[in-house]
Amino acid sequence: MSGPATPRRVEVTVDRPANGGESVGRADGRVVFVRGAIPGERVVAEITDDRHDSYWRAEVAEVLDASPHRVAPRCPAAAAGAGCCDLAHVTPDHARDLKQAVLLDVLDRVGRLPGEIVAGTELATDGVRRLGDAEVGWRIRTRLAVDGRGRPGQSAFRGRGVVTEACVQPAPGMLDGLADRGFTPHSELAVVLDADGARHVTELAPVAEPRRGRADSRRRAQQNRARHARPRAQRVVEGGATAVQRVGGRSWDIPVSGFWQAHRDAPRAYAETVVDFVGAHLGGPPRVAWDLYGGAGVFAGALLDGPAGAPDTVHIVDSDPAALDAAERAFAGDGDRVHTHRGEVAARIADLTARPDVVVLDPPRTGAGERVIVAI
Repeated sequence: MSGPATPRRVEVTVDRPANGGESVGRADGRVVFVRGAIPGERVVAEITDDRHDSYWRAEVAEVLDASPHRVAPRCPAAAAGAGCCDLAHVTPDHARDLKQAVLLDVLDRVGRLPGEIVAGTELATDGVRRLGDAEVGWRIRTRLAVDGRGRPGQSAFRGRGVVTEACVQPAPGMLDGLADRGFTPHSELAVVLDADGARHVTELAPVAEPRRGRADSRRRAQQNRARHARPRAQRVVEGGATAVQRVGGRSWDIPVSGFWQAHRDAPRAYAETVVDFVGAHLGGPPRVAWDLYGGAGVFAGALLDGPAGAPDTVHIVDSDPAALDAAERAFAGDGDRVHTHRGEVAARIADLTARPDVVVLDPPRTGAGERVIVAI
């Protein structure tokens, strides 16, 4: 009786970065996305996914010619196989350079913006530096998976396991003592530090198991996202069900299990970026602004409080009722200047009859889609 097949390994020289901590090379006539490699390295890669005719996915098994930017992984969880800290094996300065290169490539290849158009922008000249130089300890919101024994940890990369080694991204003290508590097996924990440094922990009930049956990888991914998006029972473990967050002079009460930027400086930096764009390109205060996929309205607040002058009206559109509830509470003192619209952006955009001077578009990872772009 034969044992399991030996994993296939190939030698690859990777030449450019890809998203998610992968680098791109070629082997046996196929493109290979190699996780854990750094552009310029020659590695032996172990194939982890060979289902596609045009490309494979792989992980580094051995480094033959190492990059001068390679360091010992800074994150114990990532080193143990968690899906966090994709570039923990790269020096921080070079990791920023790789992220910048990925963004510029997307603007060129997907956005059809040639290099000469973005050459003078802050992204091209300074890279991804607006969020500061903190290498670790910048995350103030995180989701932890809970294993079958009730222990919280990071989800394994492209897997269903839980890695209990510590991740270096959460802010100091954010996860203290959680490993010693028992939680519902296979649940999730939403952990948040609010603007005052207080911790809030909410447990989300386990996701229902999928029905058995055959489905391709794309269909399985869609089904998995749909299962995680369904409402689940929640239990407040520590703190409150909402956490106060602040940007500028405004405050929001955000559900602990809801969306807020994970990086402590991101809401401020992104809001300042929007205001800078408006000031540079509009030449004066907008009369009407649309904040599409606007969530709790951080960008709306930045436009209302910006130095260029406030718009007469801001319309926030989002499908998350909890986020829009937070927006309505935050803007209760702004009279009729802020209007919220609940539902999918593609469906509700027809209700926005006033022609906008500014459209802020911040869609999810799946993108805005043709219907929204055409409507704009």
